[in-house]
Amino acid sequence: MTSRTTADLVVKARWILPVEPAGRVFENHAVVVTGGRIVAITPCAALSEYPAREVMDRPDHVLIPGLVNAHTHAAMTLFRGIGGGHNVDDWLRQLIWPLESRLVDADFIADGTELAIAEMLLGGVTCFADMYFHPDVTAQVAARSGIRACIGLPVLEQPTGWAQGLDEYLERSLELRDRYRSDPLIDTCFAVHSPSLTQDSTLSRLRTLADQLQSLVMIHLLESPSERARETRRHGRGPLERLESAGLVNDLLLAVHCVQADTAEIGRLSLAGASIVHCPASNLKLASGIAPVPEMIDAGLNVALGTDGAASNDSLDVLGEARLAALLAAGVTGRPNAITPAMALEMATLAGARALGIAETTGSLASGKWADIACLKLAGPRADPVLDVAESILNAAGRSAVTDVWVAGRPLVTDGRLSRIDVTALGERARRWGTRVLAARASLAGQ
Repeated sequence: MTSRTTADLVVKARWILPVEPAGRVFENHAVVVTGGRIVAITPCAALSEYPAREVMDRPDHVLIPGLVNAHTHAAMTLFRGIGGGHNVDDWLRQLIWPLESRLVDADFIADGTELAIAEMLLGGVTCFADMYFHPDVTAQVAARSGIRACIGLPVLEQPTGWAQGLDEYLERSLELRDRYRSDPLIDTCFAVHSPSLTQDSTLSRLRTLADQLQSLVMIHLLESPSERARETRRHGRGPLERLESAGLVNDLLLAVHCVQADTAEIGRLSLAGASIVHCPASNLKLASGIAPVPEMIDAGLNVALGTDGAASNDSLDVLGEARLAALLAAGVTGRPNAITPAMALEMATLAGARALGIAETTGSLASGKWADIACLKLAGPRADPVLDVAESILNAAGRSAVTDVWVAGRPLVTDGRLSRIDVTALGERARRWGTRVLAARASLAGQ
Protein backbone atom coordinates (compact mmCIF):
# COMPACT_ATOMS: atom_id res chain seq x y z
CA MET A 1 0.00 0.00 0.00
CA THR A 2 1.45 3.33 -0.97
CA SER A 3 1.10 6.50 1.08
CA ARG A 4 -2.28 8.24 0.67
CA THR A 5 -3.93 5.13 -0.81
CA THR A 6 -7.23 4.65 0.99
CA ALA A 7 -7.30 1.61 3.26
CA ASP A 8 -10.41 -0.44 3.88
CA LEU A 9 -10.07 -0.48 7.65
CA VAL A 10 -7.91 0.93 10.42
CA VAL A 11 -8.24 -0.45 13.95
CA LYS A 12 -6.56 1.64 16.66
CA ALA A 13 -5.84 -0.06 19.97
CA ARG A 14 -4.17 0.53 23.31
CA TRP A 15 -1.97 -2.51 22.69
CA ILE A 16 -1.12 -4.87 19.84
CA LEU A 17 0.39 -8.26 20.66
CA PRO A 18 1.43 -9.58 17.24
CA VAL A 19 3.00 -12.92 18.41
CA GLU A 20 5.73 -12.26 15.84
CA PRO A 21 8.22 -10.90 16.84
CA ALA A 22 8.00 -13.03 19.97
CA GLY A 23 7.52 -11.12 23.19
CA ARG A 24 6.74 -7.78 21.54
CA VAL A 25 3.84 -5.55 22.52
CA PHE A 26 3.14 -2.34 20.62
CA GLU A 27 1.42 0.46 22.51
CA ASN A 28 -0.94 2.96 20.88
CA HIS A 29 -0.60 1.37 17.47
CA ALA A 30 -3.06 0.54 14.72
CA VAL A 31 -3.55 -2.27 12.23
CA VAL A 32 -4.17 -1.11 8.65
CA VAL A 33 -6.17 -3.50 6.43
CA THR A 34 -6.75 -3.47 2.67
CA GLY A 35 -8.17 -6.28 0.57
CA GLY A 36 -8.52 -8.47 3.64
CA ARG A 37 -4.79 -8.33 4.41
CA ILE A 38 -2.70 -6.40 6.87
CA VAL A 39 -0.69 -3.73 5.08
CA ALA A 40 0.84 -2.04 8.11
CA ILE A 41 1.10 -1.97 11.88
CA THR A 42 1.89 1.62 12.67
CA PRO A 43 1.87 4.10 15.56
CA CYS A 44 -1.44 5.88 15.87
CA ALA A 45 0.47 9.14 15.61
CA ALA A 46 1.44 8.21 12.03
CA LEU A 47 -2.06 7.35 10.78
CA SER A 48 -2.23 10.43 8.59
CA GLU A 49 -0.29 8.34 6.07
CA TYR A 50 -3.16 5.82 5.96
CA PRO A 51 -6.54 7.39 5.21
CA ALA A 52 -9.25 4.75 5.56
CA ARG A 53 -12.88 4.13 4.70
CA GLU A 54 -13.49 2.91 8.26
CA VAL A 55 -11.62 3.72 11.45
CA MET A 56 -12.35 1.88 14.68
CA ASP A 57 -11.01 3.08 18.01
CA ARG A 58 -10.48 0.50 20.75
CA PRO A 59 -8.82 2.56 23.51
CA ASP A 60 -8.85 -0.08 26.30
CA HIS A 61 -8.23 -3.07 24.10
CA VAL A 62 -5.55 -5.39 22.78
CA LEU A 63 -5.42 -6.80 19.26
CA ILE A 64 -4.06 -10.33 18.91
CA PRO A 65 -3.99 -12.83 16.04
CA GLY A 66 -7.21 -14.79 15.74
CA LEU A 67 -7.03 -17.98 17.78
CA VAL A 68 -6.62 -21.34 16.06
CA ASN A 69 -8.51 -24.36 17.36
CA ALA A 70 -6.30 -27.00 15.77
CA HIS A 71 -8.53 -29.96 16.63
CA THR A 72 -12.22 -30.26 17.31
CA HIS A 73 -15.34 -32.18 16.39
CA ALA A 74 -17.50 -29.12 15.91
CA ALA A 75 -20.96 -30.69 15.66
CA MET A 76 -20.45 -32.48 18.97
CA THR A 77 -21.55 -29.26 20.68
CA LEU A 78 -24.97 -30.95 20.60
CA PHE A 79 -23.52 -33.59 22.95
CA ARG A 80 -22.17 -30.90 25.29
CA GLY A 81 -22.03 -32.04 28.91
CA ILE A 82 -22.96 -35.66 28.28
CA GLY A 83 -21.11 -38.63 29.66
CA GLY A 84 -19.09 -37.27 32.55
CA GLY A 85 -17.43 -39.89 34.72
CA HIS A 86 -16.21 -42.13 31.90
CA ASN A 87 -12.68 -42.81 30.71
CA VAL A 88 -12.05 -42.30 27.02
CA ASP A 89 -12.51 -45.94 25.96
CA ASP A 90 -15.77 -46.49 27.86
CA TRP A 91 -17.04 -43.03 26.86
CA LEU A 92 -16.63 -43.85 23.17
CA ARG A 93 -17.89 -47.41 23.17
CA GLN A 94 -20.72 -47.20 25.70
CA LEU A 95 -22.06 -43.73 25.01
CA ILE A 96 -20.76 -41.66 22.09
CA TRP A 97 -20.71 -44.25 19.31
CA PRO A 98 -24.21 -45.57 20.14
CA LEU A 99 -25.59 -42.01 20.31
CA GLU A 100 -23.92 -41.08 17.03
CA SER A 101 -25.44 -44.10 15.29
CA ARG A 102 -28.92 -42.98 16.39
CA LEU A 103 -28.69 -39.21 15.96
CA VAL A 104 -25.96 -37.97 13.66
CA ASP A 105 -27.19 -36.97 10.22
CA ALA A 106 -26.68 -33.96 7.97
CA ASP A 107 -29.09 -31.82 10.00
CA PHE A 108 -27.30 -32.68 13.25
CA ILE A 109 -23.98 -31.70 11.66
CA ALA A 110 -25.36 -28.42 10.29
CA ASP A 111 -26.87 -27.24 13.57
CA GLY A 112 -24.05 -28.51 15.77
CA THR A 113 -21.39 -26.97 13.58
CA GLU A 114 -23.11 -23.59 13.47
CA LEU A 115 -23.43 -23.67 17.26
CA ALA A 116 -19.71 -24.45 17.54
CA ILE A 117 -18.73 -21.69 15.15
CA ALA A 118 -20.85 -19.17 17.06
CA GLU A 119 -19.13 -20.12 20.30
CA MET A 120 -15.67 -20.09 18.77
CA LEU A 121 -16.08 -16.72 17.07
CA LEU A 122 -17.36 -15.12 20.27
CA GLY A 123 -14.24 -16.51 21.97
CA GLY A 124 -11.82 -15.05 19.43
CA VAL A 125 -11.28 -18.16 17.29
CA THR A 126 -10.84 -17.38 13.59
CA CYS A 127 -9.76 -20.84 12.37
CA PHE A 128 -10.61 -24.39 13.34
CA ALA A 129 -9.64 -27.87 12.18
CA ASP A 130 -12.50 -30.34 12.22
CA MET A 131 -12.78 -34.12 12.21
CA TYR A 132 -16.30 -35.53 12.03
CA PHE A 133 -19.01 -37.01 9.85
CA HIS A 134 -20.60 -35.28 6.82
CA PRO A 135 -17.63 -32.99 6.15
CA ASP A 136 -19.40 -31.45 3.17
CA VAL A 137 -22.03 -30.02 5.53
CA THR A 138 -19.35 -28.74 7.92
CA ALA A 139 -17.62 -27.01 5.02
CA GLN A 140 -20.87 -25.40 3.84
CA VAL A 141 -21.66 -24.03 7.30
CA ALA A 142 -18.11 -22.78 7.81
CA ALA A 143 -18.09 -21.04 4.44
CA ARG A 144 -21.44 -19.40 5.16
CA SER A 145 -20.24 -18.12 8.54
CA GLY A 146 -17.04 -16.59 7.14
CA ILE A 147 -14.68 -18.42 9.51
CA ARG A 148 -11.45 -20.06 8.34
CA ALA A 149 -11.54 -23.87 8.53
CA CYS A 150 -9.56 -26.99 7.76
CA ILE A 151 -12.11 -29.72 7.09
CA GLY A 152 -11.10 -33.29 7.87
CA LEU A 153 -11.83 -35.72 5.04
CA PRO A 154 -12.77 -38.98 6.78
CA VAL A 155 -10.70 -42.05 6.02
CA LEU A 156 -12.88 -44.78 7.49
CA GLU A 157 -13.65 -48.42 6.84
CA GLN A 158 -16.92 -48.51 8.78
CA PRO A 159 -20.21 -47.56 7.05
CA THR A 160 -21.94 -44.34 8.08
CA GLY A 161 -24.65 -42.11 6.66
CA TRP A 162 -22.02 -40.41 4.47
CA ALA A 163 -20.29 -43.42 2.88
CA GLN A 164 -20.46 -47.18 3.00
CA GLY A 165 -16.82 -48.17 2.69
CA LEU A 166 -13.27 -46.95 2.19
CA ASP A 167 -13.52 -46.50 -1.57
CA GLU A 168 -16.62 -44.32 -1.25
CA TYR A 169 -15.09 -42.29 1.59
CA LEU A 170 -12.02 -41.54 -0.50
CA GLU A 171 -14.03 -40.78 -3.63
CA ARG A 172 -16.32 -38.34 -1.84
CA SER A 173 -13.43 -36.82 0.12
CA LEU A 174 -11.42 -36.10 -3.00
CA GLU A 175 -14.48 -34.53 -4.64
CA LEU A 176 -14.90 -32.28 -1.61
CA ARG A 177 -11.22 -31.36 -1.66
CA ASP A 178 -11.48 -30.35 -5.31
CA ARG A 179 -14.61 -28.30 -4.63
CA TYR A 180 -12.79 -26.06 -2.15
CA ARG A 181 -9.32 -26.13 -3.67
CA SER A 182 -9.36 -22.44 -4.61
CA ASP A 183 -11.36 -21.20 -1.62
CA PRO A 184 -9.27 -18.77 0.45
CA LEU A 185 -10.95 -19.76 3.72
CA ILE A 186 -11.71 -23.49 3.44
CA ASP A 187 -8.87 -26.00 3.39
CA THR A 188 -8.92 -29.77 3.82
CA CYS A 189 -6.85 -32.56 5.31
CA PHE A 190 -7.25 -36.30 5.64
CA ALA A 191 -8.72 -37.36 8.97
CA VAL A 192 -8.16 -40.80 10.50
CA HIS A 193 -9.92 -41.54 13.77
CA SER A 194 -7.12 -43.68 15.21
CA PRO A 195 -4.74 -46.50 14.33
CA SER A 196 -7.00 -48.83 16.33
CA LEU A 197 -9.86 -48.42 13.83
CA THR A 198 -7.68 -48.52 10.71
CA GLN A 199 -6.11 -51.45 8.88
CA ASP A 200 -2.48 -51.38 7.74
CA SER A 201 -3.59 -51.54 4.11
CA THR A 202 -5.70 -48.40 4.59
CA LEU A 203 -2.80 -46.56 6.22
CA SER A 204 -0.54 -47.46 3.29
CA ARG A 205 -3.13 -46.31 0.77
CA LEU A 206 -3.55 -43.07 2.68
CA ARG A 207 0.19 -42.45 2.66
CA THR A 208 0.24 -42.63 -1.14
CA LEU A 209 -2.63 -40.14 -1.43
CA ALA A 210 -1.20 -37.77 1.17
CA ASP A 211 2.18 -37.76 -0.55
CA GLN A 212 0.67 -37.20 -3.98
CA LEU A 213 -1.53 -34.33 -2.80
CA GLN A 214 0.81 -33.01 -0.09
CA SER A 215 -2.13 -33.15 2.26
CA LEU A 216 -2.00 -33.11 6.05
CA VAL A 217 -3.10 -36.24 7.92
CA MET A 218 -4.86 -35.67 11.26
CA ILE A 219 -5.11 -38.62 13.63
CA HIS A 220 -5.80 -39.31 17.31
CA LEU A 221 -2.57 -40.85 18.57
CA LEU A 222 -1.44 -42.25 21.92
CA GLU A 223 -4.47 -40.79 23.68
CA SER A 224 -5.64 -43.67 25.85
CA PRO A 225 -3.54 -45.33 28.58
CA SER A 226 -4.50 -48.70 27.07
CA GLU A 227 -3.80 -47.81 23.43
CA ARG A 228 -0.19 -48.93 23.13
CA ALA A 229 -0.77 -52.30 24.81
CA ARG A 230 -3.95 -52.91 22.81
CA GLU A 231 -2.25 -52.19 19.50
CA THR A 232 0.74 -54.33 20.41
CA ARG A 233 -1.54 -57.28 21.21
CA ARG A 234 -3.44 -56.93 17.94
CA HIS A 235 -0.63 -56.08 15.55
CA GLY A 236 2.61 -56.94 17.31
CA ARG A 237 3.66 -53.28 17.39
CA GLY A 238 2.48 -49.99 18.83
CA PRO A 239 0.38 -47.29 17.14
CA LEU A 240 3.30 -45.03 16.27
CA GLU A 241 5.23 -47.97 14.83
CA ARG A 242 2.26 -48.81 12.63
CA LEU A 243 2.16 -45.24 11.30
CA GLU A 244 5.92 -45.33 10.73
CA SER A 245 5.64 -48.59 8.79
CA ALA A 246 3.02 -46.98 6.57
CA GLY A 247 5.27 -43.96 5.96
CA LEU A 248 2.88 -41.53 7.65
CA VAL A 249 5.23 -40.14 10.29
CA ASN A 250 6.50 -37.04 8.52
CA ASP A 251 5.96 -33.30 8.33
CA LEU A 252 2.38 -33.81 7.09
CA LEU A 253 1.33 -35.58 10.29
CA LEU A 254 -0.97 -33.77 12.72
CA ALA A 255 -0.84 -35.99 15.80
CA VAL A 256 -3.66 -35.20 18.22
CA HIS A 257 -3.29 -35.76 21.98
CA CYS A 258 -0.07 -37.85 22.33
CA VAL A 259 -0.80 -37.96 26.06
CA GLN A 260 1.00 -41.28 26.45
CA ALA A 261 4.01 -40.49 24.22
CA ASP A 262 7.30 -41.50 25.81
CA THR A 263 10.68 -39.86 25.34
CA ALA A 264 11.68 -42.07 22.42
CA GLU A 265 8.38 -41.48 20.61
CA ILE A 266 8.65 -37.72 21.17
CA GLY A 267 12.12 -37.83 19.61
CA ARG A 268 10.89 -39.73 16.57
CA LEU A 269 7.96 -37.38 16.04
CA SER A 270 10.28 -34.39 16.33
CA LEU A 271 12.81 -35.83 13.91
CA ALA A 272 10.00 -36.39 11.39
CA GLY A 273 8.80 -32.78 11.67
CA ALA A 274 5.29 -33.72 12.82
CA SER A 275 3.04 -31.34 14.74
CA ILE A 276 1.23 -32.14 17.99
CA VAL A 277 -2.20 -30.86 19.00
CA HIS A 278 -2.52 -30.64 22.78
CA CYS A 279 -6.10 -30.88 24.15
CA PRO A 280 -5.57 -30.57 27.91
CA ALA A 281 -9.17 -30.12 29.15
CA SER A 282 -10.50 -33.11 27.20
CA ASN A 283 -7.58 -35.26 28.29
CA LEU A 284 -8.22 -34.41 31.94
CA LYS A 285 -11.99 -34.88 31.77
CA LEU A 286 -11.64 -38.35 30.20
CA ALA A 287 -8.81 -39.29 32.62
CA SER A 288 -6.43 -39.87 29.71
CA GLY A 289 -3.55 -38.14 31.50
CA ILE A 290 -1.37 -35.10 30.97
CA ALA A 291 0.64 -34.83 27.77
CA PRO A 292 4.38 -34.21 28.30
CA VAL A 293 4.21 -30.87 26.50
CA PRO A 294 7.33 -29.24 28.03
CA GLU A 295 9.35 -32.25 26.88
CA MET A 296 7.81 -31.97 23.42
CA ILE A 297 8.68 -28.29 23.20
CA ASP A 298 12.22 -28.95 24.45
CA ALA A 299 12.54 -31.58 21.71
CA GLY A 300 11.65 -28.99 19.07
CA LEU A 301 8.13 -30.15 18.28
CA ASN A 302 5.54 -27.66 17.12
CA VAL A 303 2.74 -27.94 19.71
CA ALA A 304 -0.64 -26.38 18.89
CA LEU A 305 -3.82 -26.32 20.94
CA GLY A 306 -7.21 -27.88 20.40
CA THR A 307 -10.37 -28.14 22.42
CA ASP A 308 -11.41 -31.55 21.12
CA GLY A 309 -15.19 -31.83 20.88
CA ALA A 310 -17.53 -30.20 23.37
CA ALA A 311 -18.77 -33.65 24.41
CA SER A 312 -15.43 -34.32 26.12
CA ASN A 313 -14.74 -30.75 27.18
CA ASP A 314 -18.03 -28.83 27.45
CA SER A 315 -16.32 -25.76 25.97
CA LEU A 316 -14.57 -24.61 22.81
CA ASP A 317 -12.48 -22.06 24.71
CA VAL A 318 -9.01 -21.89 23.15
CA LEU A 319 -7.77 -19.21 25.56
CA GLY A 320 -8.90 -21.48 28.38
CA GLU A 321 -6.90 -24.34 26.86
CA ALA A 322 -3.86 -22.07 26.64
CA ARG A 323 -4.14 -21.12 30.29
CA LEU A 324 -4.64 -24.74 31.33
CA ALA A 325 -1.66 -25.86 29.24
CA ALA A 326 0.58 -23.32 30.98
CA LEU A 327 -0.65 -24.20 34.46
CA LEU A 328 -0.27 -27.94 33.87
CA ALA A 329 3.25 -27.47 32.56
CA ALA A 330 4.20 -25.49 35.67
CA GLY A 331 2.63 -28.01 38.02
CA VAL A 332 4.15 -31.09 36.37
CA THR A 333 7.67 -29.73 35.91
CA GLY A 334 7.95 -27.48 38.96
CA ARG A 335 9.08 -24.72 36.60
CA PRO A 336 6.70 -21.74 36.66
CA ASN A 337 7.97 -20.59 33.25
CA ALA A 338 7.84 -23.98 31.52
CA ILE A 339 5.18 -22.42 29.30
CA THR A 340 5.06 -18.65 29.71
CA PRO A 341 1.92 -16.65 28.84
CA ALA A 342 3.60 -15.49 25.63
CA MET A 343 4.42 -19.10 24.71
CA ALA A 344 0.86 -20.19 25.48
CA LEU A 345 -0.55 -17.46 23.24
CA GLU A 346 1.79 -18.57 20.46
CA MET A 347 0.53 -22.14 20.89
CA ALA A 348 -3.02 -20.79 20.51
CA THR A 349 -2.24 -18.83 17.35
CA LEU A 350 0.93 -19.21 15.29
CA ALA A 351 1.68 -22.80 16.33
CA GLY A 352 -1.83 -23.77 15.25
CA ALA A 353 -1.30 -22.06 11.91
CA ARG A 354 2.01 -23.92 11.51
CA ALA A 355 0.31 -27.22 12.28
CA LEU A 356 -2.30 -26.54 9.59
CA GLY A 357 0.29 -25.42 7.04
CA ILE A 358 -0.98 -21.82 6.84
CA ALA A 359 1.56 -19.93 8.96
CA GLU A 360 2.74 -17.94 5.96
CA THR A 361 -0.67 -16.26 5.70
CA THR A 362 -2.15 -16.22 9.21
CA GLY A 363 -1.37 -16.93 12.87
CA SER A 364 0.36 -13.63 13.65
CA LEU A 365 -0.22 -9.97 12.94
CA ALA A 366 2.23 -8.98 10.25
CA SER A 367 2.19 -7.07 7.00
CA GLY A 368 1.03 -9.27 4.12
CA LYS A 369 -0.89 -11.74 6.26
CA TRP A 370 -4.65 -12.12 6.30
CA ALA A 371 -6.33 -9.78 8.77
CA ASP A 372 -7.49 -12.56 11.10
CA ILE A 373 -7.74 -10.57 14.32
CA ALA A 374 -9.31 -10.84 17.76
CA CYS A 375 -9.84 -7.77 19.94
CA LEU A 376 -10.12 -8.06 23.73
CA LYS A 377 -11.04 -5.37 26.24
CA LEU A 378 -8.50 -5.21 29.07
CA ALA A 379 -10.34 -2.95 31.49
CA GLY A 380 -12.67 -3.32 34.44
CA PRO A 381 -12.56 -5.40 37.61
CA ARG A 382 -11.34 -8.56 35.86
CA ALA A 383 -8.41 -6.91 34.08
CA ASP A 384 -7.27 -3.68 35.77
CA PRO A 385 -4.47 -2.84 36.21
CA VAL A 386 -2.73 -4.20 33.12
CA LEU A 387 0.88 -4.69 34.19
CA ASP A 388 1.71 -7.40 31.64
CA VAL A 389 -0.46 -7.70 28.54
CA ALA A 390 0.10 -11.42 27.89
CA GLU A 391 -0.52 -12.25 31.56
CA SER A 392 -3.71 -10.20 31.53
CA ILE A 393 -5.04 -11.91 28.40
CA LEU A 394 -4.28 -15.42 29.59
CA ASN A 395 -4.82 -15.37 33.32
CA ALA A 396 -7.27 -12.52 33.95
CA ALA A 397 -9.47 -11.51 31.02
CA GLY A 398 -9.98 -14.73 29.04
CA ARG A 399 -12.45 -15.22 26.23
CA SER A 400 -15.19 -13.18 27.90
CA ALA A 401 -13.13 -10.08 27.08
CA VAL A 402 -13.44 -10.60 23.31
CA THR A 403 -15.32 -7.72 21.71
CA ASP A 404 -14.49 -7.91 18.00
CA VAL A 405 -13.31 -10.53 15.52
CA TRP A 406 -12.28 -10.18 11.88
CA VAL A 407 -11.46 -12.95 9.40
CA ALA A 408 -9.69 -11.78 6.25
CA GLY A 409 -10.69 -8.27 7.28
CA ARG A 410 -14.41 -9.05 7.44
CA PRO A 411 -16.14 -8.27 10.77
CA LEU A 412 -17.72 -11.44 12.17
CA VAL A 413 -18.09 -10.16 15.75
CA THR A 414 -18.63 -6.47 16.54
CA ASP A 415 -19.13 -5.20 20.08
CA GLY A 416 -19.72 -8.76 21.22
CA ARG A 417 -22.40 -9.53 18.62
CA LEU A 418 -22.21 -12.02 15.78
CA SER A 419 -22.81 -10.50 12.37
CA ARG A 420 -23.78 -13.60 10.36
CA ILE A 421 -25.41 -15.98 12.83
CA ASP A 422 -28.89 -15.66 14.31
CA VAL A 423 -28.19 -16.84 17.85
CA THR A 424 -31.86 -16.84 18.87
CA ALA A 425 -32.93 -19.24 16.13
CA LEU A 426 -29.76 -21.29 16.61
CA GLY A 427 -30.42 -21.64 20.32
CA GLU A 428 -33.95 -22.90 19.68
CA ARG A 429 -32.66 -25.59 17.32
CA ALA A 430 -29.94 -26.60 19.78
CA ARG A 431 -32.44 -27.04 22.58
CA ARG A 432 -34.63 -29.24 20.40
CA TRP A 433 -31.58 -31.41 19.71
CA GLY A 434 -30.91 -31.51 23.43
CA THR A 435 -34.31 -33.08 24.00
CA ARG A 436 -33.56 -35.73 21.40
CA VAL A 437 -30.12 -36.45 22.86
CA LEU A 438 -31.54 -36.94 26.35
CA ALA A 439 -34.23 -39.26 25.01
CA ALA A 440 -31.66 -41.33 23.13
CA ARG A 441 -29.43 -41.56 26.20
CA ALA A 442 -32.39 -42.69 28.31
CA SER A 443 -33.20 -45.34 25.71
CA LEU A 444 -29.63 -46.62 25.80
CA ALA A 445 -29.71 -46.78 29.59
CA GLY A 446 -32.90 -48.82 29.46
CA GLN A 447 -31.49 -51.50 27.17
